[in-house]
Amino acid sequence: MSENLKALTAQGVSIWLDDISRDRLRSGNLEELIRTKEVSGVTSNPTIFAAALRKGDAYAEQLHDLALRGVDVGEAVRALTTYDIRWACDVLMPVYRESGGKDGRVSIEVDPRLARDTERTVAEARALWWLVDRPNLLIKIPATVEGLPAITRCLAEGISVNVTLIFSIERYRAVIEAWLDGLEQARAAGRDLSTIESVASFFVSRVDTEIDKRLEAIGTPEALELRGKAAVANARLAHAAFEEYINTPRWESLAADGARPQRPLWASTGVKNPAYSPTLYVDELVTRGTVNTMPEKTIDAVAAQGRITGDTVRDFYEDAKSVMDRLKKVGIDYDDVVRVLEDEGVAKFEASWNELLETVAGELKKA
Repeated sequence: MSENLKALTAQGVSIWLDDISRDRLRSGNLEELIRTKEVSGVTSNPTIFAAALRKGDAYAEQLHDLALRGVDVGEAVRALTTYDIRWACDVLMPVYRESGGKDGRVSIEVDPRLARDTERTVAEARALWWLVDRPNLLIKIPATVEGLPAITRCLAEGISVNVTLIFSIERYRAVIEAWLDGLEQARAAGRDLSTIESVASFFVSRVDTEIDKRLEAIGTPEALELRGKAAVANARLAHAAFEEYINTPRWESLAADGARPQRPLWASTGVKNPAYSPTLYVDELVTRGTVNTMPEKTIDAVAAQGRITGDTVRDFYEDAKSVMDRLKKVGIDYDDVVRVLEDEGVAKFEASWNELLETVAGELKKA
């Protein structure tokens, strides 16, 4: 067990693996990561599933049966992905029980083509919740304007939600409001709030990718000096917003009735720029009560060379505000950045989903 990974969890950060495949599950690799690398949850997305399906023959038997049954590609995707998610939920069930339901969570994403459609997102979330049928499941719903009411309705029905694709502080505040609304409606319906879990996935590395590109286009020394600083500052200010909400009478009332905080989850933490430390978005976002979901490559980097020195969020809110002020002064339009990132994020998720559909369709023909 890496001392760095142990130190990270000792600081109150839950390490979730941003990957899943049937090979991982049937080989026992996921169980090994839980034992040796402090992994306490799993996140997935269509790109991850498409990559898993292209490797080896782990899905061959199920694909053969699906082809014989003549199912359409959409039903096949649901059958293949929910099988893996259910299996992962079972592997992580001991972690779920030992953590009192906080960790041991596995996320599956609604069809991202529905990101701008509230009603169909809710219907898809219900279907996935019923299909997997495990208490440690999280349904991933994007934080689009149309996704916000879907988040509230799902939580109100007792469906645990991983809110994904959050880039801006303003949208994050709307996500928190949607979460609180959902819990209040669940309480009014007599639901046990302690069984409803939610995390808010704040995307990190993509913020630096977009803003660094703009800083390089500006090209002044003041602009270039800010490269690699925006993403961490943005995430720290998101955490400041989270702390504001959990110190209100509204939240305290819900907590008194058994509700759990909606933990900030740092997503997209694999570093895109090779000039930056591969552990940048882990080392600089350490604080209790958060989740960091990482590809295995990043987990290994943290194990080997992470710098876990204590809390690197709560005492740095003013520094983060200063960075954002300086970005504005050199000409970075934050509102435009986050709008572009959300639009690109939805488009990338849709492209990944289409890739998954094409991969499954091809495999069904071969089967």
